[in-house]
Amino acid sequence: MTKSLDPSGISSLTTVDATRCQWCRSPIAQRSGAGRPRRFCCQSCRQWDWVARQRATELALSEDELVIARKELDALRDQVYVLRCAIADVEADLDPSVDPTTRDFKAALKWLLQAAKPLAQDQLHPSPSRAA
Repeated sequence: MTKSLDPSGISSLTTVDATRCQWCRSPIAQRSGAGRPRRFCCQSCRQWDWVARQRATELALSEDELVIARKELDALRDQVYVLRCAIADVEADLDPSVDPTTRDFKAALKWLLQAAKPLAQDQLHPSPSRAA
């Protein structure tokens, strides 16, 4: 939140519109003033988006279709499976009827973080065009 003064001199709170990068989905803060709203967090995301749109045009894909390598899809599914198992383990370990200790909470949090970090750090990028 930022404070601003309206014409009458009264301080008011306004929220900065936090949107997400169109490519990597990272949060980006919009600048106030004239100009178009930002769509990308950095130049590399802008470039990857352009490459993806060019590739989609070459393959005659609609806006809702996506091409992903089976290897990348399998890796993503494996990571989601590990996270799903971690959630189930933590729910079982922290059952209120068992009266979990602080050590149990720390171990559960560590396991959840360990399972979630690969998903949070993984970014899918389009392959370069294989045009002959």
